[in-house]
This record gives sequence, structure tokens and C-alpha cells, in this order.
Amino acid sequence: MTGCFIVLEGGEGSGKSTQAQLLYERLVAFGRDAVLTYEPGDSSLGEEIRQLLLHREDAVDERAELLLMLADRAQHVATVVKPALARDAVVVCDRFTPSSLAYQGIGRALGVEAVEWMSTYASVGVSPDLVVVLDLPDQIANARVSQEPDRFERAGNEFHAAVRNAYRYLAPLHEWTLLDASGTREEVAEQIWALVRPILP
Repeated sequence: MTGCFIVLEGGEGSGKSTQAQLLYERLVAFGRDAVLTYEPGDSSLGEEIRQLLLHREDAVDERAELLLMLADRAQHVATVVKPALARDAVVVCDRFTPSSLAYQGIGRALGVEAVEWMSTYASVGVSPDLVVVLDLPDQIANARVSQEPDRFERAGNEFHAAVRNAYRYLAPLHEWTLLDASGTREEVAEQIWALVRPILP
């Protein structure tokens, strides 16, 4: 595979979905074959898994949550990510393995090492060329959360603070780029482009 795999990460309200869309549009304008995708849910099977993960009202066991995430990732890599990389496309993904490490590994206390091993198995070793973690202070991020929150968004401020701290802790250990996302949408987009442009094949 000779394409380029870029992942945007961050806690709830960080703006990663907006920035993923802007980066995708810029890549297309730049003349690149680009694919915009996301986890969980960007496959036919993934759509069903996403409903189970985000919109169930009853409790979901932490291990069941992780295994559903990994089932989605396996299908996503097989049907979306690998085929796009095989044709030399630039894949922009909203969440990938780093989310599992932060949310389930640390946030749900399942253990980073175990979650990383399982995710590597699910993704058949496919890993990003660049991971950008959008970081915001808790107060700003909490104010941006959707008015119709999903199951993760309803997890509470303590959980979300733990996830944001998890990203900050994990970023230097995994060579992810931690980016201050408190600027304007345009300012953050320019910072992301400055990171992406040099690694494009």
C-alpha cells in the first residue's frame, strides 16, 4: 500500500469531524484522490454497530463496547481503508485506534496494552502515517458537545476529562501530534495542513 493514512483524533467537542471535512476538501482541491471516512460506522455493517454503540439506552459492558468497536474497525479497514490505500488515495479518518486506547484503554480502564494488541489484530496492522490529536480545555470542549448527545457524550464530565488527559499522556508515547484546537476553525485547519502537506506521497 502506497497511499497516505491520516487520522484526526480528540475528545468530544474537539472539532475533529469539522477539521476532517476541511482537510478532505483541501486535498481534493489540491488534486489528490482523497477519501473521507470515520469510526465507528462507515461501512454497511458498521452502521448497525454504530447504532448499538451510540444510541442504546441500556448499559453496555465495557468489554462489549470495545469488542463492538474492534468489529467495526476490522470491517472498516477491510472494506474502506485498505482498498483506498491500495489505489494510492489519501485517507482522512475521523477516529481510529487512538480513540480505542484513550476511551476504552484508559477511560474505561481496560488497559492500553491489551486494547492496542486487540486493535492491531482487528486492523491487520494497518496504521496511520499521521495522527493529529485536537486538544481543548475541558470548559471549551464541554460547551461544544451536541445538544442531542449520544451515549459517549452522556458519559459525564469526569469521563471526558479522563479521555482528554489520556490523549495528552499517550500522544508523546505514540508519536501523535498534539495540536491546540482553541483557535478559529481556519487557524486550526492551516496548522493541520502544515502537518499534512510534507508527508503527502
